[in-house]
Amino acid sequence: MTGGASAGMLSAMLADWSDFFVASAGASAALAGLIIVAISVSVGEMIAIPGMTSRAATSIALLVLVAMISLAGLIPNQPVLYYGLEVVLFAAVCLVLAVNTFVQLARANSMRRTLGKSAPLVVPSLLVVAGGVMAAAGGDAGLGLIAAGVLLAFAAAVLDAWVVLVEIRR
Repeated sequence: MTGGASAGMLSAMLADWSDFFVASAGASAALAGLIIVAISVSVGEMIAIPGMTSRAATSIALLVLVAMISLAGLIPNQPVLYYGLEVVLFAAVCLVLAVNTFVQLARANSMRRTLGKSAPLVVPSLLVVAGGVMAAAGGDAGLGLIAAGVLLAFAAAVLDAWVVLVEIRR
């Protein structure tokens, strides 16, 4: 429905995603809570590792991003243009944090290690920004990119939760 789709059709399509948005909002809130608890338990070890606090903060930001875009997607009768713009705004903030994490990790690690540690944080934000732009422009494929970003954000957050809970204590 790229280009010629009517606003009503796209708004109805956004409503078709409501179950995904409800599940994503709840799951992201629960996982963010887990990471916050893990951080509070391991704060001493985290501070001693260069870039780790930024990495954990970006993981939380990704989950807040998922919650925000999921909740925004549940606003009744919202035009997809507005939803796309909201998504871009939220994801841009998260992308700035992810790039900051990349820079901090690059100062302390080789480029290979930096990419391995930061790519899972940067890629979801990039996908969500691209999806938001496409949705705002009237492209229904944008919602698919947003969903891909949400799924990758969950994977990155689970990976970082493992690192914070287990790996930094080794």
